[in-house]
Amino acid sequence: MTKGKDAETRKDDLRTGKPYWLNTSGISVPHRADPGRDRFDVIVVGAGISGALTAEALTRQGCSVLILDRRAPVSGSTPASTAMIQHEIDVPLTELQAQRGARTANAAWRRSVAAVNDLVDLTKRLKIKCQMQQKPALYLAGNQMDADDLAKELSARRKIGIEAELIDRARLKADYGMTRAAAILSPDSASANPAQLTAGLLRTCKTRGALIAAPVEVTDMAELPGGVALATSDGRVLTADHAVFCTGYEFLPQMQTKSHHVTSTWALATGKVKDLASWLKDTIVWEASEPYLYFRSDPSGRIIAGGEDEDAADRNSDPKLLARKSRTILAKLEKLTGLDVGPAEFAWSAPFSVTDDGLPIIDRVKGHDRVWAVMGFGGNGITFSMIAAQIVAAGIAGEKDPDARLFRLR
Repeated sequence: MTKGKDAETRKDDLRTGKPYWLNTSGISVPHRADPGRDRFDVIVVGAGISGALTAEALTRQGCSVLILDRRAPVSGSTPASTAMIQHEIDVPLTELQAQRGARTANAAWRRSVAAVNDLVDLTKRLKIKCQMQQKPALYLAGNQMDADDLAKELSARRKIGIEAELIDRARLKADYGMTRAAAILSPDSASANPAQLTAGLLRTCKTRGALIAAPVEVTDMAELPGGVALATSDGRVLTADHAVFCTGYEFLPQMQTKSHHVTSTWALATGKVKDLASWLKDTIVWEASEPYLYFRSDPSGRIIAGGEDEDAADRNSDPKLLARKSRTILAKLEKLTGLDVGPAEFAWSAPFSVTDDGLPIIDRVKGHDRVWAVMGFGGNGITFSMIAAQIVAAGIAGEKDPDARLFRLR
């Protein structure tokens, strides 16, 4: 192995400010720097939500798993999530059909719906306390899609069996207190505390015998006839039958493509809002606009909101810009809802990676048969992480996931 060439992922300041979730309980996971042994069935690199879900699926199959991270578990990008667990993909169904064809688009949207429901069921089955709540999503008309566009989108969704209904201007005002031309209301989304969810999954993996080693930095890898060898910065060589890089925006250079890039987003949490409307307690909201606003509440009565994305990887690191973006998000939120939400008590920003078609990349690393990478999650990080865990676990078990072709490296 030539150190530093093959497995050194990009490095980012994964967030600026302090995410609200880091101020909540139940997010610690026991770990140690020394993995204790050198051979495993699978090594998962990354102890965020995608690594946790992948490790859970693999340990459920009976694999011996080592989870590595250059940071402590649950301290990378995952706490920067607003954890609006949507089945709706960033690219509307009608647009995705035009981009990649009806067969691919329809299958991707249906799989996204199934993944949200699978995740909710998994959380219940494992009894993870993470504020998981099934919620409908309200998709508002905006500067990217007007009422006619939403009607076409609704028709396309219903045609492939995805439940949804059109909310007109009068009902939107009467039931939700917002003035827009129309909206699509659809079930099969959810919200959660992403840090508690990830920590709960990692603790489940530990009960099944998984080891979590951090901080450990992987610097190189080599695929051997019988497995994979990973070199670490402290001189150790770890081996496994397979390796999975769940490093999110800090992706392997071999996986860089023109259809994938890193951008910046901003988010905040308000204080507890008095007399919060019942619909806001039970609904997640986003809009068909550029830039777009998205928001939901948590069980304590805070509103978690975000948006103002910019197509630049390093814009999120400016604390002055964070303050300005927070004010903009609050102003948009108050104007749309009519609520006096007060100042943000928590505000943060982070990089995230997107693809041109809005679908993730879940595939073997170029030139390797035993090394996988999952990335390009866009605004559907938790939903797509669930899909990635299912596809990777099936692939490692020698089985074929029927939707694996949808998310190959493009």
